[in-house]
Amino acid sequence: MLRETGESGLLPAARREFLFAANGTNFTNFSGEQFIIGRMTQKIIRFLIRLILPLIARVDVRGVENLPKSGGFVIAANHLGRLDTALLFYAVDREDIILPTAEKYKNHWLYGPLTRGVGGFFIDRFNPDISAVREVLRRMKQGGVLVIAPEGTRSKTRALQEGKPGVVFFAARTGVPVVPVAMTGTEDSLVVSNLKRLRRTHITVQAGKPFSLAAARGGQREEMLQQQTDEIMCRIAAMLPESYRGVYANHPRLKELEAN
Repeated sequence: MLRETGESGLLPAARREFLFAANGTNFTNFSGEQFIIGRMTQKIIRFLIRLILPLIARVDVRGVENLPKSGGFVIAANHLGRLDTALLFYAVDREDIILPTAEKYKNHWLYGPLTRGVGGFFIDRFNPDISAVREVLRRMKQGGVLVIAPEGTRSKTRALQEGKPGVVFFAARTGVPVVPVAMTGTEDSLVVSNLKRLRRTHITVQAGKPFSLAAARGGQREEMLQQQTDEIMCRIAAMLPESYRGVYANHPRLKELEAN
């Protein structure tokens, strides 16, 4: 629940679909046991974040009514800074969050242990691991909430970058809805600058309406994956200020969403 403030196996064809959609993403270093431990740790982490975050930021969370009250779904969000993950635990009241983290943080003194502690896992774009993909799909079908940034990395300019189709694969494969989420104010430079001035940063989080994606099949699969990725990104862009919309600022689909 959003907190408001003010298939077990993959067939060969599915394996190829994943490699295409996720551009070779590898999910490593997690297990079912770790996931159970992670659910307990998530409660503790959330408690601590809700104590500390208000000291450095004023957080405005909107769109509570758009978050499914039960079952699995995908949160697809823009990625601005290191506070994004903390913001997730601050806003979402679930202990079954599936959290991918860039492999470069695997040995980081803080992010490595934290990721493992909450049942998260690390991603490596260059070495696909199909067994790990099966585990992600299994957890999603059991009702887990997958959190993913379609851009694949933080935006250095705060503006949206081109989305990758991995999120489409997971949502369409499991049949769960996608909830687009737009964030502002979590840029690293902005947060650090305000901390130096002893100012709290104004952060906004907005959840859009959930929607479903059909599995891409046939000769038009590549085109359909792109269209669905654009749909997700444009729905995120529609909730962002113009200066955050980046490569989607003039996308025809964004104009349609704004018109409606």
